[in-house]
Amino acid sequence: MVKRNIIKIDESLCNGCGSCVIACSEGAIEMVDGKARVVRESFCDGLGACIGECPSGALTIEWRDAEAFDEKAAAEHLQQSNAEGSSPAIKKAEQESESGPIAPCELPIHQPQRSSMGAGEGPGQHSNKLGPSSQLSSWPIQMRLAHTDAPYFKDASLLVAADCSAFACPVISEFIRKKVVLIGCPKLDQSEPFISKLAEILSSNKIREITVLGMEVPCCYHIINLVEQAMKRSGKNILLDQFICMIDGKVVKDKEMVRRSTTPA
Repeated sequence: MVKRNIIKIDESLCNGCGSCVIACSEGAIEMVDGKARVVRESFCDGLGACIGECPSGALTIEWRDAEAFDEKAAAEHLQQSNAEGSSPAIKKAEQESESGPIAPCELPIHQPQRSSMGAGEGPGQHSNKLGPSSQLSSWPIQMRLAHTDAPYFKDASLLVAADCSAFACPVISEFIRKKVVLIGCPKLDQSEPFISKLAEILSSNKIREITVLGMEVPCCYHIINLVEQAMKRSGKNILLDQFICMIDGKVVKDKEMVRRSTTPA
């Protein structure tokens, strides 16, 4: 036993919806007699990705003695569940597939430039801002929906940001300004599709620089690894900076990052 964070479920508040089961990437939560329960403490990483999915507030994080998190065992458990087709995520996907796949946005927004930004200023030369006070210059921004051949990727500066950063970072507009935005969650998004899509964008376009904005939580540190893997796969060596948004809203530059020199695409 070790002292650590672990999920606590109040069964009196649990309505049996099963959302937390699907959200748990480690398979630690299962439905038992109509209620969600942590069935294997060693599968729970204590990061709380499931908490936000609970509509009744039944999930919290508590600090107590618990079995140590066994990442390898959790991964093997999920692999076996996936192979058997019994994982909650697969079951949900099968249910959703009955009504057809999730359709991405049909066309990326890249209207003729009519903003005050001049030519040669990255994404602004390809698209209008989406609103009178918005710094956002492209759409869609979700990594899985991005169009790799969208014109706003040409000679652009990218901002690859964690989903939560837009809500926690008071100066998010400063990061978005003059950048093409791509967002994702390193905890909930599947790594391979994320890496593959970004690598294709980098391979197909001349990207001037990449700024990564993550959150001050352990699971979010993985976002820089995803970007680095995508860059390596693309064969491009691009200027890369990382910033971290602290829980209190303060933004700091990750001092461990090494700035890389840009090479022509």
